[in-house]
Amino acid sequence: MTDLKQSYSVRLNDGHFMPVLGFGTYAPDHTPKSQAAEATKVAIDVGFRHIDSAYLYQNEEEVGQAIWEKIADGTVKREDIFYTTKLWATFLRPELVRPALESSLKKLGLDYVDLFIIHVPFAMKAGEELLPKNASGEIILETVDLCDTWEALEKCKDAGLTKSIGVSNFNHKLLELILNKPGLKYKPTCNQVECHPYLNQSKLLEFCKSKDIVLVAYSALGSQRDPQWVDPDSPYLLEEPVLKSIAKKHSCSPGQVALRYQLQRGVVVLAKSFSQKRIKENFQVQVEQSHSRVSHGHWSGLSPLHGKMQHVSFIPVLLSTMC
Repeated sequence: MTDLKQSYSVRLNDGHFMPVLGFGTYAPDHTPKSQAAEATKVAIDVGFRHIDSAYLYQNEEEVGQAIWEKIADGTVKREDIFYTTKLWATFLRPELVRPALESSLKKLGLDYVDLFIIHVPFAMKAGEELLPKNASGEIILETVDLCDTWEALEKCKDAGLTKSIGVSNFNHKLLELILNKPGLKYKPTCNQVECHPYLNQSKLLEFCKSKDIVLVAYSALGSQRDPQWVDPDSPYLLEEPVLKSIAKKHSCSPGQVALRYQLQRGVVVLAKSFSQKRIKENFQVQVEQSHSRVSHGHWSGLSPLHGKMQHVSFIPVLLSTMC
């Protein structure tokens, strides 16, 4: 670990730096977009410099506005912010990649993003519809060579529209597909995946480390309860007795334990909350990380939780349509 403007960061394989603690901006459809803007401003005020969003979230105008307000009031400069956006499944055709990024940049009011990643490793029918479906309500998929998509991302990097490029929701076989691509110019800098004690991704983490690819954890708090994707009877990660026990011993919250667990494994972690209190609490983990570490013995108590469930996300649901 090293730092970027004195913040805690990890060096990517292309030489750029990514803050190890990021602020996630996804929210369910029923959440007003204005809340994303307000939460992003709070996050920047408390110290977050890594902001994660995506075309799919449909809130980049609001998040961009929040960033610019914090630049205007002198809280940060553009170069202090590490901003990630994602290429959605309906834009994986190579000729659609750059226009998709340019569309995000226009909404954000930015000249470049710091990281541009492939959101999911499969393509849907091209167009403006987020989840194109047929008359039977099934997702309409199409065949696109991910290696061709990756070449288009490389061109975006060369054009200065993004500093770094990466992937999301890739397993090790899909990562190898890119890594073994003839004429590969840039390796993926990172792989953003669902990762928490219920789904610890230990094998994928080991593989990524061996290839100098940073693993980025989303849903790290296991707190997304959107009934569209999650069984309402599923367990609550932050209610697990072992997390509560560790939290009590270290005078912190179960959420802070879940975040610190990732940081001590060398995983970059995204913390998502629109609560001002929790945003501050989540960021405190980065500050405390440099002063005290939870012992290995405590983390071993989390091992039995692995496999309890894949907690969240539309990814398993969409992948099931391909079977």
